[in-house]
Amino acid sequence: MSKSSAYPPLDGLVDLACRDGVDIRPTLLRVLTDLYVQKPGHSAEEEIQYVELALGLIGTVDAPTRAAVAATLSNYAAAPAAILDTLGARKAQPAIAAAAPAKTEGEPTLGSDLVELFFAASAEERRLILINLDAVEETDMRRPPPATMETIRRLEAAALQRNPDEFGRLLERALGLSRELAERITRDASGEPIVVAARALGMTAAVLQRILLFLNPAIGQSVARVYDLAGLFAELTPAAAQRMHSIWRQSNARVPPPHAPLHWDDERRDARSLSTPARYRSDRGRVTQPSRAKNHGK
Repeated sequence: MSKSSAYPPLDGLVDLACRDGVDIRPTLLRVLTDLYVQKPGHSAEEEIQYVELALGLIGTVDAPTRAAVAATLSNYAAAPAAILDTLGARKAQPAIAAAAPAKTEGEPTLGSDLVELFFAASAEERRLILINLDAVEETDMRRPPPATMETIRRLEAAALQRNPDEFGRLLERALGLSRELAERITRDASGEPIVVAARALGMTAAVLQRILLFLNPAIGQSVARVYDLAGLFAELTPAAAQRMHSIWRQSNARVPPPHAPLHWDDERRDARSLSTPARYRSDRGRVTQPSRAKNHGK
C-alpha cells in the first residue's frame, strides 16, 4: 500500500522543534519505537508511516539513541527491515541488545512527558503515536463514562458560535483538565487533540466534523485537514483516546468542581438559563445564539 498523499510531507522533520532548548528528536524516536513494538502487527500503511518517520529521525540523533532503538527493534519479530538495515541491527542483534543504554532518570517516557512530545510533534508523528496507544497497558487507567448529551451539545454550540474560550472552559470541566491544557487542545492548529477529546467524550463523527469546521479557522478553512482529521477519528480506538486522556490528566489534571454548572438540572442554574432551554433542544446542525445569562467559566 502506498502512503496516502493526504498525509503531510516530512519537510522540516530534521528541524523538529527544540522545546526550551532541549532537542526532542531522540526522545521522539525512542517513544515512537516503544509504541510501535507494543503492537504485535501493523498494517502496511502503519509500517510505511513508522519507517519514513524513523528514517528521517535516525540521521539526526546520537549513537546511544540509535543503539537503544536498534535494541528495541532487535527483539521485535515484525521490525521493518529497512530500519534494521539502516541501524546495522540484523547482523549483531545479541550484541546490540547487550550494549543498549538504559533510559536515564528523568527522560520522557510514555507517561506525563508524552504530553509535551505530542504537542511538539508533527501531524504525522501525532497520528503514529495515537494509533499505537491502544496497545499500551495501564491497569489503573481511569475510564470515565461518555459525556452527557447536554455536555456535547454545549461544546458543539460553543464551536458553532466560534467561541473557543467557552469551548475550552467546557472541555476543561468535561475532561477534568487544567485550564492551560484545555486551551492548548482547543486552539491547536493541527487538530489531533480535538479528535482525541471527541473520542474520549463519546462524540459522534457528525458532531466532531461540525466542531472542526467552525471552532478553529486554521482547521475549518482547509477541507483536506478536516477530511484527514475525520479519518483519524474513525481510525482512533476508544482505548487509545482514553490512554491519551489519562496521560493528560496525569500531567495537568485537576478534578472538576462537584457543582460545576454543566447539566440542565444542576442546582446552580438560574432563572434566565431556565427561560431559554430551547437552544439546547434545537436541531444539532442548526447554529443558534448562545445565552449570555450564565458564566460557565471562572
